[in-house]
Amino acid sequence: RDVVALCEAGVPIVSIPGQGYSLMKGYFLPPLSFTTEEATMLLLGSDFMARNFDAQYRLAAESASRKIEGVLPEALRNDVQYIQSNIRFVGTATNARESERLQLLRRALLDRNTICFCYYTRHSGDAQNVSHTREADPYGLAYLLNSWHLIAFCHMRQDIRTFRLDRIEDLALLEQTFTRPPHFQMHHHQENQSRDLIVRALFDKEIARWVHEERNYYVSNEEETAEGLLVTLKIRHESEVMQWFLGWGSRVRILEPDSLRRRLAEETQRMLQNYQDMGSRTK
Repeated sequence: RDVVALCEAGVPIVSIPGQGYSLMKGYFLPPLSFTTEEATMLLLGSDFMARNFDAQYRLAAESASRKIEGVLPEALRNDVQYIQSNIRFVGTATNARESERLQLLRRALLDRNTICFCYYTRHSGDAQNVSHTREADPYGLAYLLNSWHLIAFCHMRQDIRTFRLDRIEDLALLEQTFTRPPHFQMHHHQENQSRDLIVRALFDKEIARWVHEERNYYVSNEEETAEGLLVTLKIRHESEVMQWFLGWGSRVRILEPDSLRRRLAEETQRMLQNYQDMGSRTK
């Protein structure tokens, strides 16, 4: 009678000759109850993954949401749906190419396959759009600052590196497999790259709030002073922060290093020349 009752409730029971009954592989019994907060968090998390992961996991997330909603009492379900309809995580939509990369990387992560890809760096010294072919052992994926990042052991650098997915092209899985170090943990991982170039900049007090809001990835410290907001960054190349500083215009002054200050001055001179040239052509 118990087995029949479970089957009628939608629980997949299988009969194994000589062994008895068991749950179908991969099936998990739903929790007996959720609070409004618990159900809301599960559904919001599922909604976020459905919007920002590949097609297979999007379908899985949508299916999980339906199952969670299905076991909620009507009154609780109405409360959860009301909260869910008024909270949204809005990020960069995953396009078809990125979705394909995510699917391949998920396979590589599960099967421990080494991958090969062409990686573009926005700046490398004074060069732009430099690309290198890399082989790497994928250790994990992280969604950071509205973009997916791959954490992997880079064969060329012989160290763990972080790669932005939107800078990866020609991604392919190799037959070669790898063993991930047992001590590696995603939630403890910090990029082990030599960011030994220190930059200090002073922002006008009037824009301190907006600098906090648009905080650069490489910022290591911020300090409110009488003169303004003192910001310290740790970088590898000056070109990593050139665009960020240029975006603040005259409201920021580079205190050190001198070389970055000179590069910014030269770049602003080139910008001024561009506009002066445009003005002379339109007269």
